Amino acid sequence: MLSYIGDTLGNLIEQTAFFNLTWGNYIMIAVACVFLFLAIKKEYEPLLLLPIAFGMLLVNIYPDIMAKPEGEHAGGLLYYFYLMDEWAILPSLIFMGVGAMTDFGPLIANPKSFVLGAAAQFGIFAAYFGAIALGFNDKAAAAISIIGGADGPTSIFLAGKLGQTALLGPIAVAAYSYMSLVPIIQPPIMKLLTTEKERKIKMQQLRSVSKLEKILFPIIVTIVVSLILPTTAPLVGMLMLGNLFKESGVVRQLTETASNALMYIVVILLGTSVGATTSAEAFLNLNTLKIVALGLIAFAFGTAAGVLFGKLMCIATKGKVNPLIGSAGVSAVPMAARVSQKVGAEADPTNFLLMHAMGPNVAGVIGTAVAAGTFMAVFGIS
Repeated sequence: MLSYIGDTLGNLIEQTAFFNLTWGNYIMIAVACVFLFLAIKKEYEPLLLLPIAFGMLLVNIYPDIMAKPEGEHAGGLLYYFYLMDEWAILPSLIFMGVGAMTDFGPLIANPKSFVLGAAAQFGIFAAYFGAIALGFNDKAAAAISIIGGADGPTSIFLAGKLGQTALLGPIAVAAYSYMSLVPIIQPPIMKLLTTEKERKIKMQQLRSVSKLEKILFPIIVTIVVSLILPTTAPLVGMLMLGNLFKESGVVRQLTETASNALMYIVVILLGTSVGATTSAEAFLNLNTLKIVALGLIAFAFGTAAGVLFGKLMCIATKGKVNPLIGSAGVSAVPMAARVSQKVGAEADPTNFLLMHAMGPNVAGVIGTAVAAGTFMAVFGIS
């Protein structure tokens, strides 16, 4: 009897995670706890960071939660969530939700914002050439480069399309981490590249945009962009469909579903599955460190390029454009626009830049999708 009890207890103890974890798992568990702290205590993009961190925690305690199906054995729960990332389903649905939540009016009212949105994409190409220099192949470099646009869904979309699933975890975590850290990374760069006088510039109120313009905009953008780069249709098309739901005014239920219930469901699935790709074996290696470093450099470069182009527009318009709105050209909507507003308000509390910054911010989302489509076209991926 005592022998039976001893064997049973021994078997139970052996089944605990303590006997199966490596030092790398414990490191990743600690990293997950740091991310949870940032999400809960500091509120750094908690809707994304919290599920990512919890997925990271789960996979490093119980790796089989991401196990692939073998024979009669079903795969782990988060593996099936991850397949929707790999197949580009969740990133496309995220774009639809973003479109349903976003007002494109500031971009329509000030089309010059497209220039600032395009300028901020320089970070993508800086990351691409940097990745090539660090020894990544051309497709891996392209997948990594999208981190420079601070666009998590597009990073996942392109990595899947280019067959870089081995790097998808580090790429996605880096992209979403930098999206969450926009309020920390961007302000020092913005202040370094602008004078206090420039930061105090007040911009004229944007013109009123008609309902017809708002309805036509997503339709025209979809047609034009998809004709030039058909590979962008899944992302740009879903972004514009969500916005058309919002602006048409005839499908209120679809708008509410896309921007609320569906959006939050997709965020849960995408966040936990992305976090679950960060097992110690997949994440703790030299390539991951390279990707994280490249992402930070590229994001800083994109922010700087946007601000510098903003300065050029300020000079060209004789002081009518506040250069700070250029930093919003990265794709972190609406966080980057809020940072532009915050830094401007620090210089002058009566300055209101949020709506002006939303123009480059929305343009940046479109620009990042176009950059991804360009890479896909270059590599012949349909």
